[in-house]
Amino acid sequence: MRRLSCFFSLLLVLSSIGCSSKSKPKPNPEIATDVEEGFKTRWIAKRMGELQASGAAPDPREARRIAVEEFRKKYEYTSAAQKSDPVGGAKP
Repeated sequence: MRRLSCFFSLLLVLSSIGCSSKSKPKPNPEIATDVEEGFKTRWIAKRMGELQASGAAPDPREARRIAVEEFRKKYEYTSAAQKSDPVGGAKP
């Protein structure tokens, strides 16, 4: 019986040491930026296709310009919308 109580005491001490030494991982802001940039790229590509298919902007450059402008208006709260367009050179 004494061995069993010593074992549980030792187990309790070891488990409490392990829990107190663990720290929470810090959030990585670069991941959020990468996700936003990926979303922007996919959204603009999709919207360009829609604009060209509908005939609203048959020229790819014009379709991109319109898509970037719409993205900036619709998702103005994201950091990706506030950055300049590397392809078209348009600034927010």
